[in-house]
Amino acid sequence: MTSKTQDAPTSAFVWIWLPDATKPVVAGRIDLDSGLYSFAYGRSYLARKDAIPIYLPELPLQRGVIAPVAPLLMANSLRDGAPDAWGRRVIINRLTGLKGDDARNVEFDELTYLLSSGSDRAGALDFQASADTYVAREHADATLDQLLDAAARVERGEPIPQALDNALFHGSSMGGARPKALIEDGTIKFIAKFSATNDTYSVVKAEFIAMRLAALAGLDVAGVSLRAAAGKDVLLVERFDRTRVKDGWARRAFVSSLTLFGLDELSGRHASYVELADIIRARFTDPQASLRELYKRMVFNILVGNTDDHARNHAAFWDGRQLRLTPAYDICPQARNNPEANQAIYIADQNRRSQLEVCRLAARHFLLRDDEARAIIDGQVAAIRENWQSVCDEAGLSPVDRTFLWRRQFLNAYAFEGYAGGLPEGL
Repeated sequence: MTSKTQDAPTSAFVWIWLPDATKPVVAGRIDLDSGLYSFAYGRSYLARKDAIPIYLPELPLQRGVIAPVAPLLMANSLRDGAPDAWGRRVIINRLTGLKGDDARNVEFDELTYLLSSGSDRAGALDFQASADTYVAREHADATLDQLLDAAARVERGEPIPQALDNALFHGSSMGGARPKALIEDGTIKFIAKFSATNDTYSVVKAEFIAMRLAALAGLDVAGVSLRAAAGKDVLLVERFDRTRVKDGWARRAFVSSLTLFGLDELSGRHASYVELADIIRARFTDPQASLRELYKRMVFNILVGNTDDHARNHAAFWDGRQLRLTPAYDICPQARNNPEANQAIYIADQNRRSQLEVCRLAARHFLLRDDEARAIIDGQVAAIRENWQSVCDEAGLSPVDRTFLWRRQFLNAYAFEGYAGGLPEGL
């Protein structure tokens, strides 16, 4: 892999939006030394009466350098603000102009990605070269059609026309691997998710259907809608980390469950829902309600074939003192060719099989009785069955894709093996 390190930055300043604020203040600095990204709060920030820790216990309000705890190279609460696969592709395209395989083989250091991505990133942080002046790396207005064209060019490894470069760059700080952009519509901000060139079925509509069914099944989920642009489907996901107020936009801080676990990307696959439940019991507001909600999300992921439920796809709001689950997001049924499947993280006891019985046996860790767990499972199955056709109609899903998704991703027979006699009647 080619590494572009010439003139790479060795430091970056972290700016933060404090609760209810519409303008950021500088919180501290990241420094790169011998491959580690250490952090230190600024004196002016520590002197503020309203200062909050970026995240506890990882970055407590204290003087001096805070080194990342092994195996981390950077504090996870800072890394949560960095772009993932898609954003990195946009940045590589923008900074190098390389095409095809040449662009795929380029990698930058983390500070380059932090300082070269859009400022409207998830959560309440941004990263700047200056400690004195905040300059937002904002977007230029573009239509969904234009954004789709720009995203397709990135997928093909082609340079983006300058007129569209800033617009697509605006969304480069967002996580995930699929093409996306950020748009604003009055009092709401959205993440726009596009089809990928290698999609073999309507992935965008499948995610819309899963998110809508989740809401109808009683889960707390981000709002979604479908749009059409350039003859393709676009999924709009409402951002829950932004609130429109009189003087502008307030940002809500949140951290991924990878940060809650204190794990890096590689070790994150060894995390589990039960471990997250332990953290909720110890540190969350209203833990009993949060445990029930997490259990519902775990069950629903299995019922709709979302096996991409890795540790970055769960998150919690952070107000400087307490944690609370964010709405669910990225509930996206995954391609499936075999009956058997596994979740991205363990459910309990080193078991990640995508089966309802595994969930039922783990119910006690979520402070649920067996009858409560069965009621959640059976209620979600009923909600999916009852609303399937109407939500597919809402999405304009073709009969071919309905047949492809039903009983393959949605309510796959493997999920019911060993549970309450197997598949419900009529499936």
